[in-house]
Amino acid sequence: MKQDFRNWLFGAAAVAALGTGLMGAAQAADLKVSMMVGGIDKQIYLPYQLAQNLGFFKKHGIEMELSTENDAVGAEDAMISGQVDMAGAWYNHTIDFQLKGKKVVDIIQLSGAPGEREMCAKDSNVKTPADWKGKTVGVTDIGSGTDALTLYLAARSDVTSDQFSRLGVGAGATLIAGLQHGQIVCGMTTQPTVTAIEKKGIGYSAFDLATTEGTKKWLGGTWPTASIIVRADWVEKHPEETQRVVTAMVETMHWIATHSAADIADNMPKDFVSNQLITKQDYIDALTKDKDQFLPDGMMPEDGPKTVLDVLTKAGKIKGEVDLSKTYTNDYVIKANKELGFTK
Repeated sequence: MKQDFRNWLFGAAAVAALGTGLMGAAQAADLKVSMMVGGIDKQIYLPYQLAQNLGFFKKHGIEMELSTENDAVGAEDAMISGQVDMAGAWYNHTIDFQLKGKKVVDIIQLSGAPGEREMCAKDSNVKTPADWKGKTVGVTDIGSGTDALTLYLAARSDVTSDQFSRLGVGAGATLIAGLQHGQIVCGMTTQPTVTAIEKKGIGYSAFDLATTEGTKKWLGGTWPTASIIVRADWVEKHPEETQRVVTAMVETMHWIATHSAADIADNMPKDFVSNQLITKQDYIDALTKDKDQFLPDGMMPEDGPKTVLDVLTKAGKIKGEVDLSKTYTNDYVIKANKELGFTK
């Protein structure tokens, strides 16, 4: 399968370029790369900004331009349209694009759990998705990863999509307002919004999709989420940029694994860790609780792609055949770990 993927993704010249030593790459002139992240201030997406702040992109010869998605365009859509080179987004988008006839590949996997929690309104008494019948549940937006997860959780509890409603409420303050004003009974969101909801006494965490244990309980296995996804044709034309970016991110993931939540917070933008929703200590406490979602080596979990496909299938999102071997590659990650001295 690995060789088939390489033949599909790379031409002979690209494969040769992939073999270029990383030390030589780091000493060469900086190469410009742009990446949009699906909510750069969210804890589930912290590795991208952390890599920038720690200087790892620069160290490995990348002049990285980071941006965050907005109401006008999502990170994955900006990537597929060519507005940016890469997207910091969920792995499942590679499957979505393949079904639409577009070749997109996950070049490094940053997390093995969605990092999400289902926050339900105080006194709602929601304990399982079966309690959603006849009610409205919040998702980031219709068609998003949180929407697919919501549909899957419902399906696992034998609740069909016509037995409850989903409403796009975004994240942060808009989701909190939805819970406060009764627009939604529950909403799927991440840190630091989770902590803000708990501090305000608005709601509670009903389902944990932020830790490995919780993800296995509710989703049935490892569910890879935060990643870097790129158009396959861009990877083929830019193997050196691809390798440098992956190497910088692999170094970042090992840094996360060997440092505390407080260390991480100290190296993030101040307004990410302390704002109108949370204090810096809130941020640290939340990250300490959910830190094990991050993968130290950047490798795709062996059972991850199949679990994601199973979730999307049960959620009614799959209309056609999917070749999972063409949705991701570990090649760049393996090389980065070896060159950085983390593996032999």
